[in-house]
This record gives sequence, structure tokens and C-alpha cells, in this order.
Amino acid sequence: MNKPLILVIEDDKAVRTLITTTLKAHDYRFVEAISGEAAILAATSYNPDILLLDLGLPDMDGVEIISRVRTWSNMPIIVISARCEDADKICALDAGADDYLTKPFSVDELLARLRVTQRRLAIMNTDTSGSEFVNGNLRIDYAAGCAYLGGEEMHLTPIEYKLLCLLSQNTGKVLTHTFITQKIWGNAWENNIASLRVFMATLRKKLESAPDSPQYIQTHVGVGYRMMKL
Repeated sequence: MNKPLILVIEDDKAVRTLITTTLKAHDYRFVEAISGEAAILAATSYNPDILLLDLGLPDMDGVEIISRVRTWSNMPIIVISARCEDADKICALDAGADDYLTKPFSVDELLARLRVTQRRLAIMNTDTSGSEFVNGNLRIDYAAGCAYLGGEEMHLTPIEYKLLCLLSQNTGKVLTHTFITQKIWGNAWENNIASLRVFMATLRKKLESAPDSPQYIQTHVGVGYRMMKL
């Protein structure tokens, strides 16, 4: 698997050095940016495969960068931030981030998330079955990698789309938190189980007409989630 080009957007020199040293030691290609404007310029100039993004930049909030990048690219965006509240995670994920890693973080976890993102990129670039899934007003075109609700295309992040596909391919079955995180992130770390809750909330906001009374995705408290057959 070819190593992707990674854009590291981080103004803290110590953190940036930790990230870039780690990337260099594992033969990743990378470019750096220390401000929001520099990040936008680098993203358009180098067309990186993955963004590693700090939210607290000196000239621009990272959420704005996510929103601007999402107007022209679906490249995976992994947020690395000291902001650890669910509200901050939801804001970033709603804007279009694909993953969220809180500081302080371990090098091993960063590398694991990059490997998972690489696998997702490989899957996204590989032809898939031409089959479709239809459930009520929801239609998923697996070949095109698109989901539609009531005939309108849903704007999903890669992780939201992968979650939706996983649930749809197991309609009627309760999928445990561990099973889902293993499939989506490749492990069942506690941080990923917490992230799953956030991603499911953002997916439901886009899928359910009344997220507090969901029709499609049922929560089994303490266990996991199930796609309901309509």
C-alpha cells in the first residue's frame, strides 16, 4: 500500500515536531502548515490524501477549514485537538471531519488511525458491487458510494457512510459497540467507542426526521445499534 501525502496543520511547534517526526520515521510523505490560510493554500496546492488538523489555529478556527475544504474535496480529515467536549467533537464532525483524536495522544494511536484511514481510501478507490439497498425512503448505491434519502443525496462523511453501510448490510441485527468499532476503526479502544456515539449522533441528524424518535437506527443501551426494517 502506497503511503499517502499528509498535510499536517498545527501551530504548536512541539506537537507538530512530534507528528512530523513520527510520520518521517514511518516513511509517510508530508507537508506542514501553521495557520489556517497556509493550510488552505497547501491543501489546494499539494492536493494531499489526508489532513491532520488542529482546531486552535492563530488566524482561523479549524472548523472553518473543514467547512471550506468540504466545498471541493472529500479527503479524509483527522482532527487532533485538546478540545475534548462532545460539543466540540460534534461541531467538527458536523462540519465534515472524519475522525477526532484528543490531545494528549499516543503515537501508536495516531499511526493506527492513519492505517485505518489508508484502508478506507483503498476501499473508496476500489470498484464495489453494483447492488443497492432500499429501506423506506433510504437508498444506498454501494457501487457509486452514495446514499439518498427521499430522492435527495445525503452529504455524509466517509465514516458516516461506512457506518450506514455496515448497519444496512446487517439490517435487523444488533451490532455491538465492539463489533462496529472493530469494523470501522480496526480496534475497540475506549476512545473509539466514545467517538462512535458522536458519529452516530451526527448520522442520525442527517438520516432521521426526528432524531429523538429514530425510525432507521435503534439504540440498544449499553450494547450497540440496529438498523430497523421499514
